[in-house]
Amino acid sequence: MKKARVLILCTGNSARSQMAEGILRHEAGDLFEVESAGVRPGSVRPEAIQAMNEIGIDITGHWSKSVELFVGQPFDYLITVCDHAQESCPVFPGHAVRIHQCFEDPPAPGVMSPEETLDRFRCVRDQIQQWIREFVTRSAAPTI
Repeated sequence: MKKARVLILCTGNSARSQMAEGILRHEAGDLFEVESAGVRPGSVRPEAIQAMNEIGIDITGHWSKSVELFVGQPFDYLITVCDHAQESCPVFPGHAVRIHQCFEDPPAPGVMSPEETLDRFRCVRDQIQQWIREFVTRSAAPTI
């Protein structure tokens, strides 16, 4: 069975899209080929890595990728997890289902204490995990 291709987009590909990629691979890697990218890629935030490790998902090998790496490739689903990525998303070939689900942007370094920042990452991670589980359930449901 061919896996559905999913591209998860965010502005920096540093937190939300990275966590979503890791969670989707963990929850349903047998159903989906998953990639993530950013409109303006940065680097994966250490708080994202730590928050994911806490739930048993290792994203230490992830790196921030530019959406330009994927232009011209067909995807079954294009998921934007922030408003900026939704507005800036390039056109992809084929008939990809576009889904937008904005999650709160975790705070930039130094805005809050390290513990408060990590708590925000955990909150966003949990929201993403719940949404991904619902996405997998909807996507795996047979069409009649």
